[in-house]
Amino acid sequence: MLDWNPALYSRFEDERTRPARELLARVPLDAPAHVVDLGCGPGNSTELLAARYPRAQLVGLDSSETMLASARKRLPGVDFVKGDIAHWAPSTAPNLLYANASLQWVAEHETLIPRLFASLAPGGVLAIQMPDNRAEPSHRLMREVAAMAPWQSTIASSGQQRTALLNVGTYYDLLAPLAATVDVWHTIYQHPMASAQAIVEWVSATGLRPYVDPLPEPLRAGFLAEYTQRVAQAYLPHADGQRLLSFPRMFIVAQRPS
Repeated sequence: MLDWNPALYSRFEDERTRPARELLARVPLDAPAHVVDLGCGPGNSTELLAARYPRAQLVGLDSSETMLASARKRLPGVDFVKGDIAHWAPSTAPNLLYANASLQWVAEHETLIPRLFASLAPGGVLAIQMPDNRAEPSHRLMREVAAMAPWQSTIASSGQQRTALLNVGTYYDLLAPLAATVDVWHTIYQHPMASAQAIVEWVSATGLRPYVDPLPEPLRAGFLAEYTQRVAQAYLPHADGQRLLSFPRMFIVAQRPS
């Protein structure tokens, strides 16, 4: 898969930052000394952390050089480092591990989540937000088109790059025996979108990338045309002409005993 595109990702930044903001609002910490943004992307979530915790030692971690370059330009005073969440371990126990829309790209949550939680300092918080939209038309249609000729031979397995989430109860059970408190919830956002093409642009920065990146032209153009046509049929216009993009997200906030 090609590197991430910060400009494309930021095209719907207000909508992408809203769940990050709502996750942070539920973090029960007043003045954490050490905060890590796991999967910081272009720095929009890190900016929220810097505003709330201006005295914290703040680190942003991401595997994409282009995303890190964008984040450093946005927040030159923050320490942004390249790393893979799957293998990352902090040198100093953080007070807050904050992962907004990143862990859905990391496998083996049954071991990943407890490992991240165990790395926290006493009283520390693990805060997670993950898109839970694999069953939505936007993502189901990606898999359907990828299974068709002439794209099947190239990208039929592309959907496996993103981790299938566990259910809310399983995440709770992973953390409850270890935590002082665990808060888990779902929110389904309804984003008004101007057109089917706008929906395609939204997912092109994230979930659609494993499908289109491996395709050469004109296979890529054909795939996008077929996918866009199906998106238009799945998301019909409402009274004002807008199409509602339904976007479920899962939230987890767990705190270690002091």
